[in-house]
Amino acid sequence: MIIQLNGEAHSCHDSLSLAQLVAQLGFTGKRLAVELNEEIRPSDSYSLIKLKDGDHVEIVQAIGGGQAEKNPHKEQNNSLIIAGKSYSSRLLVGTGKYKDLAETQAAIECSGAEIVTVAIRRTNIGQNVDEPNLLDVIPPEKYTILPNTAGCYTAQEALRTCRLARELLGGHSLVKLEVLGDEKTLFPDITATLEATDVLVKEGFDVMVYTNDDPVIAKRLEEMGCVAVMPLAAPIGSGLGIRNPYNILTIIENANVPIIVDAGVGTASDAAVGMELGCEGILMNTAIAHAKDPVLMASAMKKAVQAGREAYLAGRMPRRRYASASSPIDGLI
Repeated sequence: MIIQLNGEAHSCHDSLSLAQLVAQLGFTGKRLAVELNEEIRPSDSYSLIKLKDGDHVEIVQAIGGGQAEKNPHKEQNNSLIIAGKSYSSRLLVGTGKYKDLAETQAAIECSGAEIVTVAIRRTNIGQNVDEPNLLDVIPPEKYTILPNTAGCYTAQEALRTCRLARELLGGHSLVKLEVLGDEKTLFPDITATLEATDVLVKEGFDVMVYTNDDPVIAKRLEEMGCVAVMPLAAPIGSGLGIRNPYNILTIIENANVPIIVDAGVGTASDAAVGMELGCEGILMNTAIAHAKDPVLMASAMKKAVQAGREAYLAGRMPRRRYASASSPIDGLI
């Protein structure tokens, strides 16, 4: 005889019971529901029901409310690697603009950051023997100290600051280079940045470089030997978030070194967006230090960076103009 099974013709022998059909299909013991000729039949009656030619049988089960799609991203290393050293945190933080060193210490600890920037010319190091030392609250034994050439407007100023930092930190070669173009925008002076980069790389520094969101310049800096390229999201301290995500994305796609968004992050969602684009990390200072509760914001930023990274690795669903049903249509009764 021929029955209609889940909408398709199915041949079976005469006097087949519903229980036998379920067994033939390999569903014995499975959680399912059976409808015979548009009437739902309880499972304890399956052995008593004999099928007849022309019967319509629907067998349904619960499935996931959606269809899986291939992850476009390959599995990535879960560690941030800078100049050959591995870090579990992808959040880098600064030390300026806090009300005091106690707040600085608390916020940095709550952020989970392992790399901490220090603007050599702006810290209290060596200013007064009675004042607490910044390196006491962010000890080099616990953190990777990243000397920063913040406030430098010429290549020579930046070079001098990096050399002083190396002396101060006992031969430390990792530096964050930024050469600013003007006081109003604090945009990078690219010509001076390239000049300073060339000298620092030749002198054996591991250069993490602040630049604009120009993919051509970012690639040039990588080719010159920078260990990380750090395009701005928006002007330093502006909190405007990522203004040109497609430029950042292009930089990431062309890069063979870590791309770390630097400057312009305002809140946790900005950090998450940067990580979802595929950035290797986020560097921030003002977004935490100028929050109403810096310590709580540091915690939020830590979670945002982690969530953004996981979302990037998971691979977001494609954007669609129209609705797409969460449950698949195949098997619909």
